Amino acid sequence: MESKEDDEVKKAQIVEARARNISHNVRCTECGSQSIEDSQADIAILLRKLIRDEIRAGKTDKDIYKKLEDDFGETVLYAPKFDLQTAALWLSPVLVAGVGGGIWLYSKRRQKTNVHIMALDLVRGVPLTPREKETMLDILTPPPKASSPSLWWRRWAEK
Repeated sequence: MESKEDDEVKKAQIVEARARNISHNVRCTECGSQSIEDSQADIAILLRKLIRDEIRAGKTDKDIYKKLEDDFGETVLYAPKFDLQTAALWLSPVLVAGVGGGIWLYSKRRQKTNVHIMALDLVRGVPLTPREKETMLDILTPPPKASSPSLWWRRWAEK
């Protein structure tokens, strides 16, 4: 008799653990910023009951997520899928970093090429030797600007 009760208690604990896990990953459609596990909205209470009923009916977590997504849309899930519609959203940080890196590399390369040396190469018809190029760069390159600390740095340094 006790083993039957123990089995029922274990099954109830498993259902409860699975339901809480799923509920933490589902957004409340009324609140928007809370999971249905944390929300006390009527719809959240109904969704928690629905999830428990589906688990008791033998559905897998994947089936339950699919049912919720079909009924309420993809925004109900905290982890949206990667597909063509969301590819721009997922890849935008990589694209921004790539463009930023390209601009940085372009500016670094541009700093190393000196128009005056290129003009001298064209006029002479013969490229400058490395020593001549170094001498010309020393003469033509202005001294580096003294960088002034930003405002937040000044405020911090004064303290």
